Amino acid sequence: MMNCGLVSQKNQPVPLKSISVDVRVQDHVATVSSTLQYVNEEERPLEALFIFPLPADAAVCHFSAKIGEQEIVAEVQDRKTARDRYDDALSSGRQAFLLEESVESPDVFGLSVGCVSPGQNAAITIIYVIELAVQADHSLRFCLPAVLNPRYTPAGSGSGIVSEISSVCGAVPYTLTLSVHVSSPKPISKLESNCTLDPLVFLLSDHTQATVNLSPGHMFDKDVELLLYYQDTHQPSAIVEAGVATAPSGSLMRDSVVMISLYPEFPEEVMSSLATKGEFIFVIDRSGSMGEKMHHGKGAQTRIESAKDTLLLLLKSLPMGCYFNIYGFGCRFECFSFLQSVEYTQDTMDQALKSVKRMKADLGGTEILQPLKYIFSQPCYRGHPRQLFIFTDGEVGNTKEVLDLLKHHVHSHRCFSFGIGEGASTALITGMAREGSGHAQFIMGTDRMQPKVMQSLRFALQPAVVNISVNWTRPRGITVSTLSPRVNVLFQGQRALIFAQLKGESSGGSEGTVTVKYRLNDRPVTNKLHFCIKPTEETGLSIHWLAARTLIRSLEQKERAGDTDVFAIRSRIVDKMNRIRRRIVKTSVQTGVSSVHTSFIAINKESRQTVKGPLVQRRVPSYAFLHFPIRPLQRGGGPGSDCESDEEPRRGGCATQSRVKSTSRLGKRRWSHNLDPLLQLVSLQKASGCWELDTTLADAFGKKEDELTNQKPAQVEGSVWATVLALIWLYGSKIDQQVEWQFVAMKAASWIGSQKGESESRSHV
Repeated sequence: MMNCGLVSQKNQPVPLKSISVDVRVQDHVATVSSTLQYVNEEERPLEALFIFPLPADAAVCHFSAKIGEQEIVAEVQDRKTARDRYDDALSSGRQAFLLEESVESPDVFGLSVGCVSPGQNAAITIIYVIELAVQADHSLRFCLPAVLNPRYTPAGSGSGIVSEISSVCGAVPYTLTLSVHVSSPKPISKLESNCTLDPLVFLLSDHTQATVNLSPGHMFDKDVELLLYYQDTHQPSAIVEAGVATAPSGSLMRDSVVMISLYPEFPEEVMSSLATKGEFIFVIDRSGSMGEKMHHGKGAQTRIESAKDTLLLLLKSLPMGCYFNIYGFGCRFECFSFLQSVEYTQDTMDQALKSVKRMKADLGGTEILQPLKYIFSQPCYRGHPRQLFIFTDGEVGNTKEVLDLLKHHVHSHRCFSFGIGEGASTALITGMAREGSGHAQFIMGTDRMQPKVMQSLRFALQPAVVNISVNWTRPRGITVSTLSPRVNVLFQGQRALIFAQLKGESSGGSEGTVTVKYRLNDRPVTNKLHFCIKPTEETGLSIHWLAARTLIRSLEQKERAGDTDVFAIRSRIVDKMNRIRRRIVKTSVQTGVSSVHTSFIAINKESRQTVKGPLVQRRVPSYAFLHFPIRPLQRGGGPGSDCESDEEPRRGGCATQSRVKSTSRLGKRRWSHNLDPLLQLVSLQKASGCWELDTTLADAFGKKEDELTNQKPAQVEGSVWATVLALIWLYGSKIDQQVEWQFVAMKAASWIGSQKGESESRSHV
């Protein structure tokens, strides 16, 4: 494993002497400047590499290296051009540095630092901007990872500069200074940390600006975590940042950029209610390993059997009038019964359950990217937020692409992920939930799948912010160009940052207005924010850089999507991708923000003096030193399995999407394997929430049908009585499993309440 930090060609650490970090927070955005001071204590010159990880959504906007007294600042260029210039510089004896973002992972960077002479210092400065993550208590979290500023352990310990968090014995031979400056339209309540801080100093009487420093003596044996609390945290804000007068006319860096922060508040009465609308998509791993047992104990189900029981419970728990669909994936993927989501009715539920009954672990390996792309390509139903429930027991070799895809669609889709068994990838499961603003669950050993899945369903059924619109009112001569993807839906605890470029010159007025409207729990909400078109005070460029990062990532997503568009003519695809790529490069070069198609190149133009000592002049391969072998896990298919990834889903279940007659009476037959009594009862419930008074219900209770019908009051209908009995049984016999049948019971109670015989039935309960 390649160490993080400054290392020699032989991967030996160059001692780290000091770290200086300056953090400037502006509302929900942080600009981080880290300077790391190294020294070559060897008796020979070193050609070193600087390797460091960053948050995947960070925008690197500055990189410089100071070797001795010579400081060289990198500039961004097209990747091929930068590499050629690097080769030419080395050939002519100049110092040169090449920094590139990993193709596989946008959170890893590497830089060849050139030649560090014996006893010479090397100061590395990185500047990046990042959105601060929202926590459950509404605070904003900033983390300075110990892995970014790697720890150096004295020779003889065997660990050197490491990329894993581990304990450090005794004092480390370097110092850390950390200063934080906070500025926000909202008053600052407090700032907390897991490390010792000096007292918070407010710079203004309204508490909208403050500074704080890390107390001396920090050992850096753990991440430095800061939690920032604002007053009126849910109040939307609009911040305008002035552009650079010397930037090219019409460019993003020349114009002002406005950032809107939208973090809706969900009142308690809203949180306690459950939505009756939504589109629920269940994505089930059907690779060969899903045929393995859940655990090694007696009577253990296979993973696929447990998934089938869970699907039964989920389908019975959905509210009437919502939309749903089911997909299975392995080496290819299949729609179970419907090519697109359908309305939840008795007929569609019956048809889906027939397909679930036939479900097997028979689709070879694990390939989740293609079904997700297909799902995201399907239009959403207005007013029905789309929520994915993804079940898998494996891992994939293209985790980055999967997570990128989920992040790109986070404002229209929410993802709940479930890892089954010890082989499930924690990076994939937790990453999908994180990027999809959902919740991750792991089902290990003797854990039952059903209670964990139903807990996530409760999260999914809570109301969401929908019908979001952003309207601009601006002075004559000013146009607004939105840089962020459209936000369609926001879930509880989710925040959206919207960036827009203000173009042109105002011919009247210096103030603009943005009106943000949305609906929460069918209630309209309107927020009107005022902002200055051209701020007079110096505000920095963090919002510009983050806006550029947002635009670049959005374009990169479009480029990857175009590469997999099998329906378009190939020549048109190539032309479109080339146009997108040119726009990515242009934006990256103009803004100085990294992208997958550009590199940071720095050349010492002051001197042509040949560096003394052995210098290997060679092209630095594209991340040859950062590539880790990724072996796709062929679950179920095994070596030599003939697996391919279909662009189009294969159909499972019925051959057409026509409605089926409810005479299939699925509920009258037993499930595909022996059910426990709870699931047997649930399998008999109708989509509307009721049960029928018949032999199958009596069997579920261990009774004869006559025993049920003889007790029924004459004025109560059979289905009402059957539903009342089912509820009595659930509350009397399965109260310890209430989390599993809570929605089944809610549907039943709601159905009873809608019947004319409500009062009569209640009097006999």
